[in-house]
Amino acid sequence: MTRATRIERSRQEAQARLDGLKSAKERNELGQFATPRALALEITSHARELWTREDGKVRFLDPGIGTGSFYSALRCVFPKSSIASASGIELDCGFAKAASELWGERGLRVVQGDFTELSPPREEDRVNLILTNPPYVRHHHLATKDKERLQRAVVRSLGIRVSGLAGLYCYFLLLAHGWLCENGLGVWLIPSEFMDVNYGTAIKDYLTRHVTLLRIHRYREKEVQFDDALVTSAVVVFRRRPPAATHEPLFTYGGTLAQPRHREAVPLRALRELHKKWSNHPTAARNGRSSEVGVLTLGDLFAIKRGIATGANGFFILRRAEALKRGLPPEFLRPILPSPRYLEGTIIESDEDGYPRVEAPLALLDCSLPEHVVRERYATTLWAYLQAGREKGIAERYLPSRRAPWYSQEHRPPAPFLCTYMGRNRSNPFRFFWNRSKATAANVFLLLYPKGPFAEALEADPSLYERTLVLLQNIEPEDFFGESRVYGGGLFKMEPRELTRLSARALTDVLAVGGVAPQARPLFG
Repeated sequence: MTRATRIERSRQEAQARLDGLKSAKERNELGQFATPRALALEITSHARELWTREDGKVRFLDPGIGTGSFYSALRCVFPKSSIASASGIELDCGFAKAASELWGERGLRVVQGDFTELSPPREEDRVNLILTNPPYVRHHHLATKDKERLQRAVVRSLGIRVSGLAGLYCYFLLLAHGWLCENGLGVWLIPSEFMDVNYGTAIKDYLTRHVTLLRIHRYREKEVQFDDALVTSAVVVFRRRPPAATHEPLFTYGGTLAQPRHREAVPLRALRELHKKWSNHPTAARNGRSSEVGVLTLGDLFAIKRGIATGANGFFILRRAEALKRGLPPEFLRPILPSPRYLEGTIIESDEDGYPRVEAPLALLDCSLPEHVVRERYATTLWAYLQAGREKGIAERYLPSRRAPWYSQEHRPPAPFLCTYMGRNRSNPFRFFWNRSKATAANVFLLLYPKGPFAEALEADPSLYERTLVLLQNIEPEDFFGESRVYGGGLFKMEPRELTRLSARALTDVLAVGGVAPQARPLFG
């Protein structure tokens, strides 16, 4: 066993020991997910391929050093004589101590502290290589005062405003700009979700205007890189220099950095349309027809809304039998669908009262009467139930507290067609239903309301409803992948705006039968 192998084994043992000192919940809140050895070597090897003679000797920085997985890979991949200096910053004192003990006598200077609170060095002391896997701390684990501090720091540094929904890794990447020298190389292992979500706009702005983006490699959804974190990863590579107007960053997907499954060079001008989904690239990895200009989309045929968010499902949604047993007035009970997993078929039939024919039909409590009226008319039933909810703090929760009265609900009439908004099954990630009941749905569904000439065609010929369901079910999975968002472990999510962009070419048959010309797109504006 070589000396380098012994040190790496000691590092992995220290990593396991320190991980064992915290619960999974604590590590999740702190964003402590160590980079696997093989992945660190793969990423560092790619950096080595990009390194040129003009780059000179390596001045390395990892702003979230942990136990030093990237520094270990650096010493393995780069000649030791080529490493001029190396620094690591670590907030956790236990990890900082371990890294210092492992690597302190082997060229790594470890600083224990919060990277986001440190001032960037003078220009002559900046590094020329950043290799890092920053802490993956989700925004809801960041205190409001910390978010505000981080947002102000990014505005001062780059003039970029960051959404309050951004995770800590976004601030790490943006604030590291001041630590990287001109033409320095940044290689970041971060969650790929920034490519699609709204808070990722700040990162997209940075990568297209402040630096020259060289490459983004996105791992496949099933190729989760971390054993202890369900997150789909991307490697982002750039140089700190202004991008050329004609520059075309490389997008790759699947496989490894050295041997990706798909690749595509994308013009920078296309990437600067920041609202677009970057995960649509490479186009060879998806069916790109849903985004073609002039193609009929579901948004042309349907108004698509998210289902109801009550803010307290356990209080506002009851079994119908229980609600009636409690004496809740039927006029304030609306039928509502159960979770998709309780729907056996794709056609939801109705009973004589409009409730879906399921084993235990559910009712949604929805009343718009003022409290004094409810107290006068329904003192022993509805008023008593509402008071019990108030004592539990339901009225003070975020959504109820913003409604007037707090026990009223959003207006979401029954939709004839529904789509689940998330799924893990790659062969069939989203399910469509034909709703023949009078039930509304919670926000685990997307509600599809036919509109315009398409709605008129369905009304004129009710047989088209079933044909529409079949054709919706026949939409190719790859079409969904081109518009949906993907999260850790292959979890796909579809928001209403994304579903509106999905190609409706599968429905051309029903449109023709209904007398609606598919090519007449202006009719559906």
